[in-house]
Amino acid sequence: MFAAQRLARIGLFSPEFPDAEAVHKGLAHWNRRRLAVQTPSPDWSVDLNNDFRMMRIEGAFIEGFRAEVAPLVADVPSDPDDFIAWFEKLKLSGPGQYDQLFAWLETSASLEQIKWFLTQEAAGEAGFDDLVAMTQVKLPARPKLELARNYWDEMGRGKAAGMHGPMLDRTVEGLGLQPTIEGTLWQSLALANTMTAFATTRRYVYQSIGALGVVELTAPTRVSCVDEGLKRLGCGPEQRKYFALHAQLDIEHSRAWNAEALVPLVQADPGCARHIAEGAMMRLICGEQCFEAYRAHLWAHAHPVVYAAE
Repeated sequence: MFAAQRLARIGLFSPEFPDAEAVHKGLAHWNRRRLAVQTPSPDWSVDLNNDFRMMRIEGAFIEGFRAEVAPLVADVPSDPDDFIAWFEKLKLSGPGQYDQLFAWLETSASLEQIKWFLTQEAAGEAGFDDLVAMTQVKLPARPKLELARNYWDEMGRGKAAGMHGPMLDRTVEGLGLQPTIEGTLWQSLALANTMTAFATTRRYVYQSIGALGVVELTAPTRVSCVDEGLKRLGCGPEQRKYFALHAQLDIEHSRAWNAEALVPLVQADPGCARHIAEGAMMRLICGEQCFEAYRAHLWAHAHPVVYAAE
């Protein structure tokens, strides 16, 4: 298990951002600004200087994180079949898998507790569709096509009602959630900042592919628990649709991602396996840190439910 204190120490390198919370709130605000639709500004050079400063902070955080996880991926196999076998085992044995938080959300959490959880998750949501779109730039044809198919599903296959991002937005609106950066635990912001750094920085393309792939691999069990918890609490289908959909669709997405993106990339360059594994492990560790922080907040007087891997 990756100790929470180790992640909290990563990135403590700037007088402007004296602790982990300040680092990740600063990065989150920057990411929101820089990825927003904009128009030309006479202050573009000032913005560029600020972007450069923030990219150095982001890069130092990611490189520190990579150094921490290096021992965990040092022996990752480079043969494609062996690598996929290693990768798929993360569903059972990776950091944060089958965390008891999700059995508790499914069976015991109150509506207010599950709404707090979803507010944290919504505020830390980096936008899977945009992450895929940015990651696929200049990939070889076969992986690029798989990411395109994945993106098309995220886009509701051309129908606005089926788009996954707005589907989550409808859940947020239907439950009356008000996610904000300032009201979000830094661990959730760190997850989104890590995923955004991977997708927007070309030197981390393989890490992004690994991180996105491990989300598809591991999400179905978690979102199924959230769906069942919302159902138990009387929430309607429209509020649960995002979670019910991903409980099934991501299983197929994971199989296709592994076969059509990971395999050809590792076949073409066996050395990239370690970088893909690195991204996957970093994403899982970020999730594990979120679950621990959520439990610390929610379980002050609650009794955990034992949740065994299938």
